[in-house]
This record gives sequence, C-alpha cells and structure tokens, in this order.
Amino acid sequence: MKMDKLRQQYLEYLATQRLLSPLTITTYQQSLYPLQQYLEAQQLNTWRQLTGDIIRQWIASHRQRGLSARSIATKLSTLRSFCKYLLNIDYLNQDPCVGIKAPKQSKPLPKNINVDQVNQLLNIIDDDPLAIRDRAMMEVFYASGLRLAELANLNLGDLDTDQQLIKVTGKGDKQRLVPITNMAIEQLHRWYQCRTLLVPHNEQAMFVSKQGRRISHRSIQVRMKKWALEQQITTTIHPHKLRHSFATHMLEESSDLRAVQEMLGHADLSTTQVYTQLDFQHLAKVYDQAHPRAKMKKSDKK
Repeated sequence: MKMDKLRQQYLEYLATQRLLSPLTITTYQQSLYPLQQYLEAQQLNTWRQLTGDIIRQWIASHRQRGLSARSIATKLSTLRSFCKYLLNIDYLNQDPCVGIKAPKQSKPLPKNINVDQVNQLLNIIDDDPLAIRDRAMMEVFYASGLRLAELANLNLGDLDTDQQLIKVTGKGDKQRLVPITNMAIEQLHRWYQCRTLLVPHNEQAMFVSKQGRRISHRSIQVRMKKWALEQQITTTIHPHKLRHSFATHMLEESSDLRAVQEMLGHADLSTTQVYTQLDFQHLAKVYDQAHPRAKMKKSDKK
C-alpha cells in the first residue's frame, strides 16, 4: 500500500474512530507528511522501510535545524501513534520506535511575582470566613514556601506559635520544620476563630472547606485564581507561584542558597548532606532577615 494512502487512512481513523478535533488531526498531518518526504528523499517508498536508525537520523536532522526539544517530542509522539496503528492493522511486524527517546525538554521555572504584588494579593479586607481562610492559606504558602499537597495536609498540631515554626510533611513523608511569619500566624488565629463554626470537634485538618472537611487541592487552586482577579493581580496565581516567589525573594535578599533549599525541603538534591548539617538557628536568622513580611513592623501590619 502506498505511503500516501496509509497516512490518509490513519488520519481518517483519528477523525472517525478516535474522534479527535480537526486541529489535532492537522497537527498529526504536519508531522507525518514531512517525515514521508524525508523518507522519499532517501529513496524509501514504504512505511515498512522505516527503522530505528532512520528515525534517529530524522530526529538529528531536526536538531541541526534548531527545532526545539518540545517540537521534536511532539513529532515523535505522532510517529509512535502512527506506528502503533500500523501494527494494529498488521501492516508492520515490529515497532521501529522502540528504544527511541525524545530529546530532554527543559522545565522552566514559573515566573514569580514581586513583593508589591504579593502584598497586593494578601491585602484582603473581608470578614467572610472563607475569605479569612483563603488569606491564611496564601499567607502560609508565601511565608514558608510550601507545596500544594503540603499545605492541604497540614493539621492543627503542626503549628508551633511560640517557636514560630510549622511542621511540614513533604515528599516521601519526610518532615521538616520551617519558620513562619508573625503575619501568617496572626491570620491563622483569625481563621481558627471562624473554623470552629464549620468543623466537627474531631477534624484535625488545618484548612477545611465549607462542608467541614479537609480542603481539596482543586479548591485551593480555584480560590487562589479567584483572589488574583479580585485583588487585580495581572498574572495567574497558583500555589507553586507563591512557593517560587518565596524562594526567589529569599535568595534575592540573603543569597543563601543552602538555607533556602533546606526550607523548601529539596531533599533529593546532590548537596543534601550539606543542608542537613546546617544549624537551624542560622536558618531562622536568614529567614528573619530576608523574608519581606517577616521584616514588617507591627504598625505596618495593620
């Protein structure tokens, strides 16, 4: 069967059987047709002649032309799907894509927001219990650089008001103590006064929904987006953006990478052994000197 016919047959299959959108099918077409042209230029006239070595050469040709790793990965994903289809219709006996790896894609960090934007976001003046809860959640996110799951899993007993610490259970159930600002503690106490109206006595979750149960990850994300709009923040706000902003602002003020990484709970880094030898009082000193809201005077908080 001719290459053109098989390619078109596959695209029809995507439309009629998998019900993919016309835009997605166009993307598949834009990946497969140039590959067919590449093969024909090498005097290959059937898809059966496609081999792993040819696919690697095809990938290398894209890299030489400066195509991004993401674009190459998309094209390779399309080819994998196409070859799987050819196997299913018994056109191919083996998959030429086996063992082929897409180029590694860089994972850029999300953009942080500046200190003024953080203050604008957190300056919520609203006596509604859910608004008080949301401000407390966002204060904790920014005060301690927590991950979404870490904040959602916090319990009432995890806060040590006297020592200004919060116990966090991170990846792999590893626990760490992280400093927390006076501002965050103040907002947590405001929330605790409202919380008693929503929850049964035996609920230990620090943050709960209006149904009185531990708040879900999705609810936290939705509420943060809502407040970004209400507070007229011109960028999308999500938990990891506040975590990244915490790290960025601390590093800008302290330049103490090891201390910040310790606070973030990056236990998988190659220099973890150095972090574990850090004196905690040093971490607390770095925190007090560097965190924008830890430096605020009481008069500034009102």
